[in-house]
Amino acid sequence: MSKKDQKLIFEMSQPGRIGYSLPELDVPRKDAAELLPDGYVREEAPELPEVSELDIMRHYTALSKRNHGVDSGFYPLGSCTMKYNPKINEDIARLDGLAHIHPLQQEETVQGALELMYDLQEHLKEITGMDEVTLQPAAGAHGEWTGLMMIRAFHEANGDFNRTKVIVPDSAHGTNPASAAVAGFETVTVKSGEDGLVDLEDLKRVVDETTAALMLTNPNTLGLFEENILEMAEIIHGVGGKLYYDGANLNAVMSKARPGDMGFDVVHLNLHKTFTGPHGGGGPGSGPVGVKADLMPFLPKPVLVKKDGMYQFDNERPQSIGRVKPFYGNFGINVRAYTYIRSMGPDGLKAVTEYAVLNANYMMRRLAPYFDLPYNRHSKHEFVLSGRRQKKLGVRTLDIAKRLLDFGYHPPTIYFPLNVEECMMIEPTETESKETLDAFIEAMIQIAKEAEETPEVVQEAPHTTVIGRLDETLAARKPVLRYEKEQ
Repeated sequence: MSKKDQKLIFEMSQPGRIGYSLPELDVPRKDAAELLPDGYVREEAPELPEVSELDIMRHYTALSKRNHGVDSGFYPLGSCTMKYNPKINEDIARLDGLAHIHPLQQEETVQGALELMYDLQEHLKEITGMDEVTLQPAAGAHGEWTGLMMIRAFHEANGDFNRTKVIVPDSAHGTNPASAAVAGFETVTVKSGEDGLVDLEDLKRVVDETTAALMLTNPNTLGLFEENILEMAEIIHGVGGKLYYDGANLNAVMSKARPGDMGFDVVHLNLHKTFTGPHGGGGPGSGPVGVKADLMPFLPKPVLVKKDGMYQFDNERPQSIGRVKPFYGNFGINVRAYTYIRSMGPDGLKAVTEYAVLNANYMMRRLAPYFDLPYNRHSKHEFVLSGRRQKKLGVRTLDIAKRLLDFGYHPPTIYFPLNVEECMMIEPTETESKETLDAFIEAMIQIAKEAEETPEVVQEAPHTTVIGRLDETLAARKPVLRYEKEQ
């Protein structure tokens, strides 16, 4: 049977085969009807696959080989920082004293775990230039919302209820305007100039006494550092607003520049990006938020503090926006990030930034002759190419992404940012070798040549995957929700 002919787990099912074993029951047996209210008990047993343990292992091992992941191949997904997750992180996170504790234990019984979290907060404060950090938010967008809610609480505590607008650049992550809306703000778009940076004149035009904050990623989603950041901070602070830092691209400046020194008042971090927490399968994430001193009273409670040599949670925070996540964040991801920071040290974290920027600029210059380069200047950790040249030949950026699958690569982010036609956003990260970068570059060059000489090869890709070209719109609107056994 070929890889393309792999059966579904239900197709492998044979009556009577069992893939599990349970210990002998040592308590009185009760039927479901005795334990559950009326209406909650199935009339028929669920239809589950009946397969042996060996078949289960082989089935899921085969499926895993079809997946794209950082451990299995190059994953240049722009703005996502899909870097390698060091396995020492997993070893530490699985230590009994960390993995087997319970969030409802008394504080005095988990002092080691609390010390780890407190120390992580201290490291993140130093890295970002903030005065205090909370580890509660569960992911980046959750951190955005948390930061905006603190900004809102700050303005309202000062009797300023007219701060209803949040300014967002036209190249911002989609979560920025979404988070602002969920936090109860209107969004105002500020344009980018021809250099890819925020247009200062347009910024001055849109700010006024209703401005609550400017949300900014630096470097921005084009991989370009906002060179006028100090002037931008002055403009926002001049009208009484706050400056919010989207930490998605911190990998480009970590240990080189701090958001707090740029004038930012709030920052969220993505521990599942910059700090090597696992990033697949939709999570779990971790989005700590740091704030300057005037926003500290509004931090989510409880706040982890050190008092009289003991670590404890402080709930006496009358101006707090309240708890934003059960217990205190995604502890396992926080442990992994702490392990990474401690194992790398200050020099190691600085090297991360240097190699991430080096890798991105190397790839950009190698690929520039074959694709359009919208911004011909040094980038930071990621860069954008345009497939406009290939589009004129009938080959879209989507086709290029599909063709990369035939070479075994996960495609880069495409069609984002929206202000670049046929955009490809590529982020190699610092953990990839030159040999890996060169192999990907050669694949891209071959695809560019195919677009000129045999465009149908690219237009009809992928050719080697289990399933050919999908109809993305149909798949999104009518997903397959269940397996229907043939009668």
